[in-house]
Formats: sequence, structure tokens, C-alpha cells
Amino acid sequence: MTINVKAEPMDWTARAHELGPQIAARAEAADANDAFVSESMKLLKDAGFHAAAVPAELGGGGATPAELSRMLRALAGYCGSTALAFAMHTHAVALPAWRWHRTPEPVEGLLKRVAAEKLTLVSSGGSDWLDGSCDAVPVEGGFRVRGRKIFASGSPLGDLLVTMAVQQTPEGPTVLHLAIPLKAPGVTILDTWRTLGMRGTGSHDIELADVFVPDAAVTVRRPSGKWHPLMHMVTMIAFPLIYSVYVGLAETARDKAVAMAARKTSDDLTQIVGEMDTELAAARMALADMLAVIEAGAPGEAASNRVMMGRTLVARSAIRTVEKAIEAAGGGAFYRKAGLERIWRDVQAARYHPLQEKSQARLAGRVALGLPVDG
Repeated sequence: MTINVKAEPMDWTARAHELGPQIAARAEAADANDAFVSESMKLLKDAGFHAAAVPAELGGGGATPAELSRMLRALAGYCGSTALAFAMHTHAVALPAWRWHRTPEPVEGLLKRVAAEKLTLVSSGGSDWLDGSCDAVPVEGGFRVRGRKIFASGSPLGDLLVTMAVQQTPEGPTVLHLAIPLKAPGVTILDTWRTLGMRGTGSHDIELADVFVPDAAVTVRRPSGKWHPLMHMVTMIAFPLIYSVYVGLAETARDKAVAMAARKTSDDLTQIVGEMDTELAAARMALADMLAVIEAGAPGEAASNRVMMGRTLVARSAIRTVEKAIEAAGGGAFYRKAGLERIWRDVQAARYHPLQEKSQARLAGRVALGLPVDG
């Protein structure tokens, strides 16, 4: 008689802490040399993290968005660049995983490949967003795609670029959602990533020089510049995971500052620490609300507005938490060995993901006033 023993689910956060010291040991050199955190990303892949979001039925880890969020917060405590680069792959897998539980047919093949072939997905959504970028010219059997993508995090070790291109049609510019192997002819990763912070994410430009994309690789067609149901799903899933990294950075800065400030006490210092913890509480609450939107599972205008408000609130409070941490730590924070200056530089990246603060406020205003979100 064969007895089937169900495997215990992985505690991805605990596993991240187990691997964390190895990741932290490489973080400083990657930051100093603008080097991609390739060894840390390989370490995570070898430990199965690449498939954490893939449903267990398809050979993956079956992690929920809340579990993925906790894991990314943990990774951020060891290396912000590793956490953010991995978040970009993770959200690109978590979206089809969420869809699989509702309409499995369109996404099951990709999810099985991620698990079986250990694929790393690279997203260009941050640079494309609603408008899309690059030209898609129809040819026999598909399209020729030409142009340049920016902010392609994880590209040095990526396998599949999950991206967009724009076809000019009689109805107007049409955005095509498609996947391009990063080893396809005409794909070149350009060594462009020289930045203030998040220096190890490998978010290089990718040049697409007449890359052939077959018709079968196009998964969605939508009008350029418009909120499409897919973009509401992307917003709901991606941003709570991406911004988990910034909450993790803020939590780490807070703990470092408390350890440094504990040696000296004063009323002024006590107030600064209290202000720091208040900002961190705000970031955590905003992130929890973003994750609650995923739990509700109703993508649309209201959900996107709520997630984007959370995105702004997390960014503001995470940045302020780190600023207060540096203030609380005093002069010691100015030394690189304290680790706070790198966190300060890394957390600034929270400003730049869509929707940036003013665009987010305009969306919130249109929703509040009952105006079309595409106006």
C-alpha cells in the first residue's frame, strides 16, 4: 500500500533568514561596484525561491501574496538590491498564479515552465505602464519589435522578458503584451545601470533590434494609454509586493538605529525614536491595506486607486522612517559600516515606480469626483 504524505509548506520567510547572511556578505561589494547581485539571485533560485509563487499543483511553492510579502521584507534586511530584483521576478509570477486560480488555461503553460525550467522573468512594466513603448511592425507570422526598454531589473540573469510593444492600427495605437526570450536574436542588454541606490539590481536598458515575436506570443491587446482590466490586475498584485521591499528597508533601518541609540538617551532622542516608529507603523499599515486588496480579489478602478494610494503612503513613510533612523543614530550613521547610508540611498527608489506621487494624486482625485480614470 502506498501512503501519500503531503509535504509541509515552505516557510519562505524563515528560509530567507537562513540564506540572508550569505546575501548580506555580497551586498556591500555589489553596491560599491555597480555589480549585479548575480550570486545572491542564483542562491535564491537554487533554493527554489524562483517558483515560490507558482501554485503547488504546478510544481511550485504555492506561496500566497502575504507570504511573498513577508519573504521580500526579510530579504530587504540583508540586501535591498537583491530583494527588489527578486520582487520584480516574483510579481511577474504572482500575477499569472493569481489568474490561474480563476482562468487557468491562458497562464498554466508559463507557470509550469517557471517551475520546471527555473525561468527568471524580467518585467518592463515600470517603463511601459499604460502607454507601452517600442514599435511592433506586423510581418508574416507575427511582429518585428524595435526600440529600447528601461529599468529591466534582473536582466543579466533573466530568461524571459515580459513586456509590451505598440502597434499602429486604424483604431489607434494598440499595446501588445508579449514575451521575448532574452537570448533571442536582436536582444541586447546594455550596461547602463549607474544609480544613486539599488545599484545591484541589474536594471539595465534592453535594446530590441527587429526582434521577431510570433503571433502566439502576444497574450493581450489593449488601447494605449487606457486602464485595461489586465492593468488593474497588474496594479493589484505587483505593487504590494514591490513596496514590501521598501517596508523591509525601513524596518531594518529602524532596528539599526535603535541599537545605536540605546547607548544614549535624552528627551530629544526619545522623541526622534518615537517619530521613527510612528512613520514605520504608517508604512506597515499602508502595506497591510494594499495586501488586503489582493485578498479581496476584485481588481478594478477602486482597487487600483486604493493600491496606488498605499504605494504613495508606503513610499513617504518608508523614506521618512529611514531619515529618522539616521537622525536617531547620530554621527555614527554617517559611516558606511553602519549600513544606514546604503539603506537611505536604496529607499529613495520608492519614489520612482508608477504611479509617481502627483500622477497617483490625480487618479485619486478623478475617482473621488466621479470622473473617468482615463481622462
